[in-house]
Amino acid sequence: MPEASRELSQTGSIRKPVNETPASLGGIDWTRLLSYLMPYWGRMALATLALLISMGCTLAFPLMITRLLGSVSQPNNTGALNRLALLLTGIFLVQAVFSFVQSYLLVAVGEHVVCELRTQLYGKLQSLSLDFFGGHRIGELVSRLTNDVTQMRNMLTSSLTSLLSQAASLIGALAIILAISPRLTLFMFAMIPALIFIGSFFGNMIQKQGAGVQDQLASSTVIAEETLQGIRVVKSFGREPYELHRFAGATQATLHVSLRLAAYSSSFASLMIFLGLSSMGAVMWYGCREVIAGRLSLAMITGFLMYGIMVAGSLGSLAGLFGQFRSAAGGVQRIFQLLDLTPSVRDIANAATMPTVRGSITFEDVSFAYDEGVPVLEEITLDIRPGEILALVGPSGSGKSTLFNLIPRFYDPTSGSVRIDGLDLRMVSQSGLRSHLAIVPQETILFGGTIRENILYGLLDATEPELISAAKAANAHQFIMELPDRYEAVVGERGMKLSGGQRQRIAIARAILKDPRILLLDEATSSLDSQSEELVQDALNRLMFGRTTVIIAHRLSSISAAHRIAVLDRGRITELGSHDELMNLNGLYARLYLMQFRDSVEDSFGSPVSVHERQPCDAIFVEGPTAPFASIGWTAGLLNSSLGTSR
Repeated sequence: MPEASRELSQTGSIRKPVNETPASLGGIDWTRLLSYLMPYWGRMALATLALLISMGCTLAFPLMITRLLGSVSQPNNTGALNRLALLLTGIFLVQAVFSFVQSYLLVAVGEHVVCELRTQLYGKLQSLSLDFFGGHRIGELVSRLTNDVTQMRNMLTSSLTSLLSQAASLIGALAIILAISPRLTLFMFAMIPALIFIGSFFGNMIQKQGAGVQDQLASSTVIAEETLQGIRVVKSFGREPYELHRFAGATQATLHVSLRLAAYSSSFASLMIFLGLSSMGAVMWYGCREVIAGRLSLAMITGFLMYGIMVAGSLGSLAGLFGQFRSAAGGVQRIFQLLDLTPSVRDIANAATMPTVRGSITFEDVSFAYDEGVPVLEEITLDIRPGEILALVGPSGSGKSTLFNLIPRFYDPTSGSVRIDGLDLRMVSQSGLRSHLAIVPQETILFGGTIRENILYGLLDATEPELISAAKAANAHQFIMELPDRYEAVVGERGMKLSGGQRQRIAIARAILKDPRILLLDEATSSLDSQSEELVQDALNRLMFGRTTVIIAHRLSSISAAHRIAVLDRGRITELGSHDELMNLNGLYARLYLMQFRDSVEDSFGSPVSVHERQPCDAIFVEGPTAPFASIGWTAGLLNSSLGTSR
């Protein structure tokens, strides 16, 4: 079962695969569903009135035909014939006018509902916490915003009014044929149960296949969304044929389910046509016997047949509408499930607004686990002083990113507390907290608009001088002015029209414009070339000045500006101090540092060079082709040149 067809739990995580059986109409909260029409009740009432008038005209048509045929049987009665023809034309005109009114009002109400519902859904997605997005694929959520909302709109407007229309047509036509001939009506009713049984059977089959088509469409949407978002990776690995094959497989699966749906639908339609015509033939046979017996006229039989066709058509439409309602029920339930989700990180009632921040950050016995029983952080206690630059270092999976993400409150600790200036983050609003923070991630995310829009994301109402000043401080103004459209240049999807260094400088300009008191850096220079790294690092130095800064350090050469370094291992802080203090400890940090130095030496000389710690912090001895240079001075110089450290 594709992830795209999984349901949502109340905590925002994936619960279980969707059941293959159709959703029950009884499982829908109809009061809640119909509440979306309440703001437009006036237009819906007018549309309903127009529908009833139009349906009344439709019901009058066979009666007028009957009278026309009756007037033909009277010689020299052309006046009555002309009056009836004019009346029939007037009925057609009234029907056309009110059909337009009904159709337009339904479309207008439907579009308003779609707009409101999509906005509500998107707002809910914006409010959910990061753990929700870690458990759901983007294509699945896009499918909720498009396919499911469209189904719900159709259910609320066209399907609902069609139900009313067909019900009114059925009741009206039944009343008329009962008035024409009760005996013939009872004969026709005797054939209806078989039609209802067949319609119900095929309706269930069609609905199941329709649900399968929706699931397969969601699956193919997920694949397309992921591939297009990761198009750079796809092309770099030359996996276009593979992705085409994967998407083609999903669309082929959709095709197979769609063809089965078409087979059931076509069989149902053909069978119903056969049974309907056969029933009409039987009614005509019995009706002609009634004419022969003198109980009915030929004109009455004609009218009865026309109303009988309306009854059969209404019954068939009602069966089809029942299938449509059941098909849309799954989408409605998925929408309501999403709207009912509760963010795992949420503000308390009357959460305080974050006051002016000095910038101290305190972790008090903080533990955290994404999954119950699997701790990622254990009993972290750490004080970061205002204006201090702290680097987080450790092996992959040691908990650096998790600790980092607790500061902007992307997650809440499982136990313990995180405080800024002594204030527990759970006591303040998330928006107020994050207004004092700025994050420069390792992988810069730019939106697909212009450079101006991306920089102004840091402060939407910034002035032009403030914008340019931030770009200059980020070393971005020069390359921006060299672009044909300058600040109006479109950066493309996720900023693909810009280089990595340019994207990073745009992100830094965005952070500078926000002017935060606390800065969070996720190794913003780790993937850049030397020239771009120098420009970005220079911009970061300006950005970090005077601010409390927490850096996730993947390359130890990038933390020369850090006042202190916290070394994490298996979710705990095992070492804390300056670079020199940690090197003197000869612990994990020293090993990581020397390991990266060794790798840099090998890259520089193109051949393996072994590094041994004879005197761990005082000297490093090198064996191999470079042995004559094994001296402390040479080592320090090489460290500076190859790692860019000033220590």
